[in-house]
Amino acid sequence: MDTTPVPAKRYCWEDFPVGHVMALGSTTVRREATLEFARQFDPQPFHLDDAAAEASLFKKLSASGWHTCAMTMRLMCDGYLNDSSSLGSPGIDELRWLKPVYPGDTLSAEMTVLESRVMNSKPHVGLVLSRWRVFNQDGADVMTMQGWGMFGLRHPAPREG
Repeated sequence: MDTTPVPAKRYCWEDFPVGHVMALGSTTVRREATLEFARQFDPQPFHLDDAAAEASLFKKLSASGWHTCAMTMRLMCDGYLNDSSSLGSPGIDELRWLKPVYPGDTLSAEMTVLESRVMNSKPHVGLVLSRWRVFNQDGADVMTMQGWGMFGLRHPAPREG
């Protein structure tokens, strides 16, 4: 049996008070990654072909909105989730794609805590309602999403019974 202590996580529910804003870093959208994602998951012509993209509303090859979500998830994992007491999420309540994302764009993200409370049915689990803002190198918002996350408490109240 491995007796190596598990390192404490940097972020627990207590670290996400209402109003807290956290920068999540940035990533550059690579053309080959855009094409590969589209081939696998969203094979619409304007995500795969330059000529089709030029004839579309986007006017040039654009990343799938789902690819933008995946890149944002990576920023979230690197920014805080992988060093947190995250217990998953019951889902996203709102998702908006506001502007096209193109290969060569640099995307940055930030998370703002809108609500935070301990679950009544599971007093060792805290719920955090967050809004994530994703913006490009020009500061233009390209995507927003809002949803709940579940986090372990650093100091849960003792259970009765």
